[in-house]
Amino acid sequence: QVQLVESGGGLVQAGGSLRLSCAASGLSFSNYAMGWFRQAPGKEREFLAAVSWSGGTTYYTDSVKGRFTISRDNAKNTVYLQMGSLKPEDTAVYYCAAESSPTHKAASVVAIRGGFGSWGQGTQVTVSS
Repeated sequence: QVQLVESGGGLVQAGGSLRLSCAASGLSFSNYAMGWFRQAPGKEREFLAAVSWSGGTTYYTDSVKGRFTISRDNAKNTVYLQMGSLKPEDTAVYYCAAESSPTHKAASVVAIRGGFGSWGQGTQVTVSS
């Protein structure tokens, strides 16, 4: 059973930075692409970023490109989301996601195909103005 546990959320001022972590278990982590999503109150879940199984490729939605960086440490079964230049509109619950099954495809391919199938419980990020 796949388990994804996010941490690192909190309250930060606009312009600040935050790093989220997601510890994964129950899967052969180094074979799976990983992603980050968020959901703000009253809005649909939004894709943010993906990293391929090896960490060799990444893919971002336009709204976070240049501000957020996704990375992974396969030795620690952990994926990260470094967030910078935070804005009040970044306030949301942030979720980690794992690929439904290992494909060894580029991050963009996994993301565009909607290939994520396991989710964490989320961590709240609040950006104050």
